[in-house]
Formats: sequence, structure tokens, C-alpha cells
Amino acid sequence: MKSHILFVDDEAPIRELLSLFFRKKGLQVTTATTAQEAKDCAARGGFHLAILDLNLAGENGMELLADFKTRLPQMPVIIFTGLAGEDLVEQARARGADGFMRKTESLGTLYEEVCRHLPAD
Repeated sequence: MKSHILFVDDEAPIRELLSLFFRKKGLQVTTATTAQEAKDCAARGGFHLAILDLNLAGENGMELLADFKTRLPQMPVIIFTGLAGEDLVEQARARGADGFMRKTESLGTLYEEVCRHLPAD
């Protein structure tokens, strides 16, 4: 069974690029554009991991992170954001983020981080 990730980002080019990238790596990918869409997807279950942007068209990604960690504590969540600052990293970790990646990092580095949190086949 393929690992299934939920990728949440409001920027279409990033969603499309990463969806294609992860599918080529053999993962199943579901995408969401808004926090509500992400919550609806997550409620259906079946995800092994979520990748979450913090700046979702005016919505608070930190609140979505907290929601995921409350409702699905077993699901690892990796923050993937263009925002910077060590205080942001600390906030995300305090709310339960399992990883933190900046959008400027390579796809290879992101893939390695994802693999660290996926169940072994």
C-alpha cells in the first residue's frame, strides 16, 4: 500500500509541482487549498502524513496544525512555509509540528524529511 500524504498550500504552482514530485516518488497525494478543505480531507482519514503551509490565503495555518494534532495525533505534520524566523519554528514545534521546512530548501531535502516520518514498508 502506498503511503498517502495530504499537502495543504494555497499556491497552485507549488501544489502542482509537489504533487507531481511526490507521485513520481511513489506516494499517493491529496491536496487541499484552504484550512477547511484540509480539515474535510483529514476527517475522511487514511493519511500517513500532512505537509502544511502556514500562510493559507489569510487563514491561520498554526490553528490548522493544532486542529490536526488534536484530532489526528498519530499523523505527523511537516510545516512547509516561505515564512522565516526562529520564533515561528518554536511556535510550530510547541503546537506539535513533527518537522519544519522552508520553501527555499531543495525537493530532495523535503523528500528526505517526509521519508523520515512515513511508516516503513
